[in-house]
Amino acid sequence: MRDQWQEYYRRGWWRRRTFLDDLGDAAAADPGKPAVVDHRADGGGRVVGYGELAAAVDRYAGALVDLGVEPGQIVAVQLPNWWEAAALPLACARAGVAVCPVLPFYGRRELAHILGLTEARVLVTVPAWQEKPLASWAVELAGELPRLDHVVVAGGQGPAGTVAFDEAFGGAGSAGGPGSAGRGGELDRRQLGPDDPWQVLFTSGTTGEAKGVVHSQNTLYAACRGYLEVLGLDGGLVTSVTHALTHQAGFGQGLLAALLVGGTQVWQDTWDGDVLLDLVERHRVTQVYGAPTFQLDVLDAQEARPRDVGSLERVVTGSAPVPPHLVERIRDVLGVRTFSLWGMTENGTVTITGRDDPQDWAAHSDGRPIEGMEVRIDPAGLEDQPEGTGRLLVRGAAQCLGYLHRDELYAAALDDDGWFDTGDLARDDGRGGIRVAGRVKEIVIAHGFNVPVPEVEAALAAHPKVREVAVVGVTDPDADEQVCAVVTAAGEPPTLEELRAHLEGQGMMPWFWPARLEVVDDLPKTTSGKVRKVELRERLTRA
Repeated sequence: MRDQWQEYYRRGWWRRRTFLDDLGDAAAADPGKPAVVDHRADGGGRVVGYGELAAAVDRYAGALVDLGVEPGQIVAVQLPNWWEAAALPLACARAGVAVCPVLPFYGRRELAHILGLTEARVLVTVPAWQEKPLASWAVELAGELPRLDHVVVAGGQGPAGTVAFDEAFGGAGSAGGPGSAGRGGELDRRQLGPDDPWQVLFTSGTTGEAKGVVHSQNTLYAACRGYLEVLGLDGGLVTSVTHALTHQAGFGQGLLAALLVGGTQVWQDTWDGDVLLDLVERHRVTQVYGAPTFQLDVLDAQEARPRDVGSLERVVTGSAPVPPHLVERIRDVLGVRTFSLWGMTENGTVTITGRDDPQDWAAHSDGRPIEGMEVRIDPAGLEDQPEGTGRLLVRGAAQCLGYLHRDELYAAALDDDGWFDTGDLARDDGRGGIRVAGRVKEIVIAHGFNVPVPEVEAALAAHPKVREVAVVGVTDPDADEQVCAVVTAAGEPPTLEELRAHLEGQGMMPWFWPARLEVVDDLPKTTSGKVRKVELRERLTRA
C-alpha cells in the first residue's frame, strides 16, 4: 500500500499540504471574501468570510482540546447546513482528531450505532430536527456509552446533561472565547497530516448495516481535485449543494471543493427549491449540485415563478440514476448544461461527464474516471446480464482507507489487485466511460428474464403523468417476482394500463412491463436522493 501512496504523490494525485493550508491561503489572500453563505429557514444565518472561518477553526480546535479530546479520537458532528458544520471538521483536523459527520435526519437507532462504533468523545448536535429530539436521544445514549463525555447543543436550549455550544466553543464572531488563548503551539503539534485518518462517514445503509468509511485528507483531495479539473472550476466558483454537509456529496462537492479553489459555498438548512432559486439570484450562484430528485424540485419552482438564474454556468447531478428527460428540462428551464457523475461514500467522485462530451451526454452516461481513479467492468458470474454489463470495480487515489473496526468487511470487497467491488452494475458508455445499470442485489427477475430496471425506470419517467418512479420486484406466490412500478404523479395519477401502453410504444418487451402500480405521495429516499428500495419492497410485501 505504501508503494501505491508514493505513486499517488509522484503523480500529483496526493500532496503534502492539507485543507487547513488551503483555508490559511484563502484567508490571507482575501479575508473578507465569502467562504460560506449560511441561510436558515428561521430567518437566521449569515455570510462568513474566509478570515472569520479561519479564526473560528482555531478557536474550535482549542475548545476541543479543553474538552479533553485526545489525538486520534473521534468527534461526532450532527448539525444542519450551518456554517459551524463547515468549521468543525477543519477544527478537528487542527486538533488532531477525526470527525464523524452525522446526518440530522438519522433516528435514535442509527445514532446509537454510529456513536457506539466510533466511541465518539464529543457529539455536537441540535435540540431537535424535523421532530426528532436529537439532544434528548444523545443524553440518553451518553448514559449507555461510557466514551461519550460531552453532548454540545447548538441553535437552542438543550436538556439537562448538555453543554451550550457558545459556552463550549464561543459565539459567532467571537475573537476570544474558549480555546482561543495559548493553544497555537499545541495545535501545530497535534494537527493531522494529509495521510492521517480524518473523516469517518457512514454509508446510507440502503443494503444493510451502515459502515463507517474512513478517509484521509489526501483520499478526499484526490476526489475533489479530479472533479474540479474536469469541470474547469476556479476561485470564481459559487456553488450551492442541495445535500447535507454531513453527507459525502455536501462535504466533498460543497465544503472541500470550494475550499480548494477559494470559492464560495451557499447553504440552506432546510431544503426548498424556491429558496435555492432565490439564493442563486441573490448571491450569483454559478453551479448547483444535487441528486435528480432535488433538481426536479428546482425546475418545478422555476417554472412556477421564474427567477434570474443568468449567473448559472452548469448543473451537476448524480447519487442516483439521471433520467434523460431531466437533462432536457434543465437545458430548457435553466438554460445550462448538465454534468453527471458517479461515486460512493467510499471514494467520492469517481467518474464524471466532461466538457468535451456531447451536450446531452449526462442523459446517457455517468462519465469517465477522474485522473487518479480506474474503473473496470467484470462480467464474471453474471451470465444472465445483458452483454457488456458487469460488476463495477474501482481503485485509485480517492479510494478510502477502509471501514472503521470492520477490516474483514472491507477486505472482502477487495481482490488481490486492489480492485474494490462497488456492488453496482455498469456497462461501457461507448466513449471510455460507464453507465451504471443498477445494483447487483437489486436484480428483478420476471418470467425468467432479468429486468433492466434503470431502463424501465427511465422509460416510465418520460410519461407525462409520472414525476418520479422506482421499479422494484415484489415476491408473488404464483411467480418468481412481480414487477411493481411505484410512482409519484405529476398531477393526475397514471393508470397501470397507461404505463404499460407507454412501454409498448417504447418497444419494450412485455415481460418487463409492471404488473402492479402503486401511486404514492413521496418515495422513501436516503439523503443523497437514492430510493430506499429495501423499504419499498417491505412496504409492498406487507400490503
